[in-house]
Amino acid sequence: MDLDAFRWLLTDAGQRLLDRAGGLVDVDPLAAQTALRREADAEHAAAALTQARLRVRAEAKFGDLAARMYFTPDGLEQATRLAVATHRAARLQAYAARTLVDLGCGVGGDLIAAARAGLTCAGVDLDPVRVAVAEANLAALDLPGAVLVADATTVDPSPFDVAFADPARRGVRGRTFDVDDWTPPWSFVERLLRRDSCVKVAPGIPHEIVPAGVEAEWVSDRGEVKEAALWSGGLATTARRATVIGEGGLATVTDEDAPPLGEGVDVRPVGRYLYEPDGAVVRAGLVTAVAAQVQGGLVDEHIAYVTGDAAYRSPLARGYEVVEELPYREKALRAALRERGIGTLTIKKRGVDVVPEQLRKRLALSGDAEATLVLTRVAGAGTALLVRPLA
Repeated sequence: MDLDAFRWLLTDAGQRLLDRAGGLVDVDPLAAQTALRREADAEHAAAALTQARLRVRAEAKFGDLAARMYFTPDGLEQATRLAVATHRAARLQAYAARTLVDLGCGVGGDLIAAARAGLTCAGVDLDPVRVAVAEANLAALDLPGAVLVADATTVDPSPFDVAFADPARRGVRGRTFDVDDWTPPWSFVERLLRRDSCVKVAPGIPHEIVPAGVEAEWVSDRGEVKEAALWSGGLATTARRATVIGEGGLATVTDEDAPPLGEGVDVRPVGRYLYEPDGAVVRAGLVTAVAAQVQGGLVDEHIAYVTGDAAYRSPLARGYEVVEELPYREKALRAALRERGIGTLTIKKRGVDVVPEQLRKRLALSGDAEATLVLTRVAGAGTALLVRPLA
């Protein structure tokens, strides 16, 4: 997005055009562009239409705030969901942090959450367009804060209570999983983690590279693992944490809640109920915490399924009643499913080499009944379980 075109959108004329574009987001792009060209030149019309469409896309992350905010395509993709950023800001608030510097603030998603929590915030970013967008977002939501164009690696964070960073995890070939290819690189993150800081990282970050004394928190929102965050200094309260955000609120579990396998939690035969821990719990390596919570055990020491003999409802796991065990071999499984009149099948799998979409197509079911099938390993052996989700 061109910086001059974005700044024009903030003028009275630009705001009128943006309002007009908001009513054209569902119209054919060429027709919408033609309609806006009657009121502005091509560059401004394109900027307004792009911004209106980005606001619609942003509703999934920012809810009602999206209609007043501004975005760039890559800035929206990289921005933290509001629910996750709000959780992070609440942790900062509980720590009694008063000031925050966001080193690489993007379009300002985390700045907004921290400012709404009452922190005095400053953000820096190398991209002048993202800085202008972040500044406009703070103003649009009537929030205090300063945003500057600067290289995060040259900024001294010492005047601030907490430093926050969200390194870009994209290289010239797209998304990268090599921490040394991040911008800023892992060496910058390690230096930052020597003080009170929070660094947002990819959920797949290896446990072994997390520095000693740093808390790694995996966060899921509405069933999707969105990120991991590294908390250092006084902000670190445990070694590993899983936080699950759902419609009913927030639940969290730490390594202190997860007994080692063999010390109160064991591998055991499948009981009447099966539990599928949330992805954040799995990523954090805290599956035994769910097993302890439901007074059950693991179906296999390497598989993130928990089983037990009693029904529990937990925000940390999805529960199923085990209806029966079916043959695992595909031909016999097909026959068993057809015998039961099952035509619509939800397939869940862990620890087995199965592509659910491909298997469903090969099974070629046509019955009237619906069912859920779990394919996994139990004590090392491939197992098929017909289950019923708990209400």
